[in-house]
Amino acid sequence: MRFTAWLVLIATLLLWSGNWIVARAVREDIAPGIATAGRLLIVLALLLPFALPGLRSKWARLGRRDWKTLVALGFTGGGLHLALQWLGLHYTTATSGILYLSTTPVFILLMALALGERIALRQWLGVAVSFCGVYLIATQGRPAQLSFNVGDMMALASMIMWAGYTVLLRVRRDPLDTVELLVMVCAFGLIFMTPWVAFEMTLNPDPDLNLAGSMAVLYSAVGSLLLAYAGWSYVVKRLGAARAGVTMHLMPVFGVVLSAIFLAEYPRWFHFAGIALVLSGVGLSSLRASSASSSR
Repeated sequence: MRFTAWLVLIATLLLWSGNWIVARAVREDIAPGIATAGRLLIVLALLLPFALPGLRSKWARLGRRDWKTLVALGFTGGGLHLALQWLGLHYTTATSGILYLSTTPVFILLMALALGERIALRQWLGVAVSFCGVYLIATQGRPAQLSFNVGDMMALASMIMWAGYTVLLRVRRDPLDTVELLVMVCAFGLIFMTPWVAFEMTLNPDPDLNLAGSMAVLYSAVGSLLLAYAGWSYVVKRLGAARAGVTMHLMPVFGVVLSAIFLAEYPRWFHFAGIALVLSGVGLSSLRASSASSSR
């Protein structure tokens, strides 16, 4: 059973990593906003029939605080973060973009300040070390030039939004189950994506939706969202959240390998140096929490 869980875990991480590769590969075939909105529509079409009865029965139990949290979850995790990722990959490589995944724990730590969590000096040091790694990758190994790649900045903004989504999940108190929550997040995400899509349609009133772009949207919806989400739930239930969470740092490794195989994008020295600094900083930032839990 545990062997099966590890196989599902590897497949899940590959599906998530593959989303960056696919987005980079089809960057000329479909606009980022249309791709993101298409993904949300597919997920809603597949899940709404299953979620609607539960949503109807729980609708009246959602208070004002619940609605505010759901709207915020839709803003941070429903679509804009993915659209920023897809747009950023027009200007930077998938190799650079996917390395920023490992910065998420650092941003979660900083945002947790708003929840009253205290950050120790060692954790602040970890944040500083991680940002040195981010800076090295974002300047593409030329830190003295103070010139940032706009695609890297968009990918980093996407990770900041995802960190915000993760923190918001901690404070939600609504009675919705997983499928119902996902439907609400996608629905609000689609609302927030409307101005973006409208802007793209203004620039190009007749977008050419070719097969490559359409298949990429289908993969993003079914593969990297629905199947990966189900796989992650399966893994966390059988291996535990802590053990599963640590393996998220394998995603940049998978992403770099997939980029080399499918996109011929090979990592350079600053990618290795930057991710080493990021992971070292994440380790320092997490050390206090790990020590505290082991001493109980």
